[in-house]
Amino acid sequence: MMSETECWNALLARDTKFDGRFFFGVVTTGVYCRPSCPARHPLRRNVRFFGLAAEAERAGLRPCLRCRPLADPRAAMQELCRYIDDHCDERLDLATLAAHAGVSRFHLQRTFKAALGMTPRQYVESQRVGKLKRSLREGQDVTTAVYQAGFGSASRVYERSDARLGMTPRQYRQGGGGVAIAYAALESPLGLAMLGATERGVCFLQFGESEDELVSALRGEYPAAKLEPAREPMSTVFSQRMEALRGLLSGSTAEVDVELDIQGTAFQMRVWNYLRTIPRGQAQSYGEVAGGIGQPAAVRAVARACAANRVAVVIPCHRVVRATGEPGGYRWGMARKAALLERERG
Repeated sequence: MMSETECWNALLARDTKFDGRFFFGVVTTGVYCRPSCPARHPLRRNVRFFGLAAEAERAGLRPCLRCRPLADPRAAMQELCRYIDDHCDERLDLATLAAHAGVSRFHLQRTFKAALGMTPRQYVESQRVGKLKRSLREGQDVTTAVYQAGFGSASRVYERSDARLGMTPRQYRQGGGGVAIAYAALESPLGLAMLGATERGVCFLQFGESEDELVSALRGEYPAAKLEPAREPMSTVFSQRMEALRGLLSGSTAEVDVELDIQGTAFQMRVWNYLRTIPRGQAQSYGEVAGGIGQPAAVRAVARACAANRVAVVIPCHRVVRATGEPGGYRWGMARKAALLERERG
């Protein structure tokens, strides 16, 4: 059980991370709630804290009808995800999703992001992108694929293609043809690494034994793209990315916020987004990650998504370990994974 001061601060912040860890009861109203309850804050002197709902009920309190403390918010969000999966080609605004879930729009926004690491809108878009990509890979023409995926117009997909496909739909259908990727190698305490970036963001950060090996790996990831070594003097944006990642790899910088230009299925994007929410110095099992994205049975698929990560350290797949606490696999070598985990925990 947390201290009463910690519980009270979580209650004041309506922090969804503490839902299920404790409950608070209000003796003047006779109800008990989850920490994130959107109701008006009670007076501190009227509040009692409980580790279990059963303890609150033994004290004569009943569940709040507003926040429904016995309902599992993660399970509710999983059900909403299934609804979105089945209806992603329809109009799904926040009001429609909130009405389906039976909660306010504000509560849905906060609870959904706490459970999945992304907003409802981002999840809807990721599912539409997944459907769009499947249609494009199957040879469907761009316009038909865009509308069948649920996007209102082709122009909107092109306007923000960097956030959706990492390239325009036509370029994606052609395997990245016409996309220019600048690259450069950098030495780090973790070994030789190579940075690859488009004008939209970093698309490649991997380790290897030689520059030739890393260039081959980059070409394997983006076979139809135009690869160009970054020339001196490097552009300001590329230099800033290099310095940020150099600091991250050396350990002098804890986290970096660089734009990413990566491609992946809707499922992979959900895993990668979730991985970026795992705090530095902590690790989660593949099962915990699967539960965190709302698909507890997808443990093997989570492992495959981690293995498909093209951007080492920035998407911290090294923070995922086996349920036994053993490190598990790492595409750039177990020694690097162990060093990363040890450095972050230290």
